[in-house]
Amino acid sequence: MHPSFHRRLLMLCATALLAATPLARAAEGEHPSVKRPFNLPPSADLSYTIKAKQRGIPLNGTANVQWRAADGSYSVATESRVSLLGKILENRSEGSVDDYGLAPVQFYEKRFRKDPSHTSFKRDAKTITFSESDDSYPIKGGEQDRTSIQWQLAAQARATPDKFKAGSEWAFFVAGRRDAEVWRFKVMKNEAVQIGTGEVNAVHLVKAPPPDAQGQQVDLWLAPAMDWYPVRVRFNDDDGDFVDQTLEKVVHK
Repeated sequence: MHPSFHRRLLMLCATALLAATPLARAAEGEHPSVKRPFNLPPSADLSYTIKAKQRGIPLNGTANVQWRAADGSYSVATESRVSLLGKILENRSEGSVDDYGLAPVQFYEKRFRKDPSHTSFKRDAKTITFSESDDSYPIKGGEQDRTSIQWQLAAQARATPDKFKAGSEWAFFVAGRRDAEVWRFKVMKNEAVQIGTGEVNAVHLVKAPPPDAQGQQVDLWLAPAMDWYPVRVRFNDDDGDFVDQTLEKVVHK
């Protein structure tokens, strides 16, 4: 398999996309910091199937997510595998819970054939730093990483489901491997999603790329009847490539 195929496949893995896509520089002064009610989902192990198209080639895989929240702290650990390559991604987000919700302390990522990276949220110094760049950003409150953001959204939706109506928008300052930017999610509508245990109703949110930049569109479906767990995540590239990640089962812990 050609090395460039490996690289592009990594960028298309469902969980990897949240953690690996290069970020555009955030506009100066654009740094959302908003306190909103939240209610963390119960701890659970979640198993997903991955279906993707890469240069016209269908690919299948799995992702396993361990979500834990207790005693004022949280952790999310993800491992993703695809056919042909095996394990291509391992990442973790861990930290505390504060007045804003999830408060990451460390974001770790190990990609296929790459050295691991670390993004540090230095709470005492109120600064976000990166092992892969010299950039830094201030901590104002509510900042997330590319793994924690789904769970922060789920926690806020659990607390105020009436506010997650079509047309509402939710902005967060999100850190990746080497820098950070504003992510804006817009609620589209409620839709039926077929998962491993049957059909569930889910709230569909979309993060579109900035109008003046190329990038992936992220579609996220959160299921109210399942503690607002993410039941589906889809990533669409502007060249037609995609990754679709769908929940197979949940085991509460």
